[in-house]
Amino acid sequence: MTTALLIIDVQQALCAGEYQCFEIDRVIATINGLSQRARDAGVPVVLIQHEEKDGPFVRGADGWQLAKDLLTSTKDLNVDKTTGDSFYQTDLGKLLPSEDFERLVICGLQTDYCVNATVRSAHELGYDVVVARDAHSTVDNGTMSADDIIAQHNKDFAALTGSVARVDVKPAADITF
Repeated sequence: MTTALLIIDVQQALCAGEYQCFEIDRVIATINGLSQRARDAGVPVVLIQHEEKDGPFVRGADGWQLAKDLLTSTKDLNVDKTTGDSFYQTDLGKLLPSEDFERLVICGLQTDYCVNATVRSAHELGYDVVVARDAHSTVDNGTMSADDIIAQHNKDFAALTGSVARVDVKPAADITF
């Protein structure tokens, strides 16, 4: 089974300041460990960056840049997106065609937006998905704390498993490549 690791939107705007995600330093360290294991196993790592026409995610702006503490490699693949779904109107499906890549490990930011949309899209496209339950994060939304949002999404992701593809939710340390 061919696997790829998707790292979604670990960008400066979500790692510092007004939009800083919950436990971001721990999450980035967990993602770094996961991505290093993937690279060591020869698994493609895809860095996905969100961009918008205005605000902190304008291409080239400080907030658009990958997080300073995120470890990357020149061999990593890059995908730019303008919606929550990393597959919608991007070349991600061409980089990782489902006939060649059966399993996607997903981590990143924000749990309830881009991670959620990408997990659901990948599942609908027939990929088996492994969500690194301790390697995604978000912010409080005024109704729920970030910690509660993450826990609820981990529960919801695990319930997505169906007859076409499965979704597993595991601690990053338990994910094998």
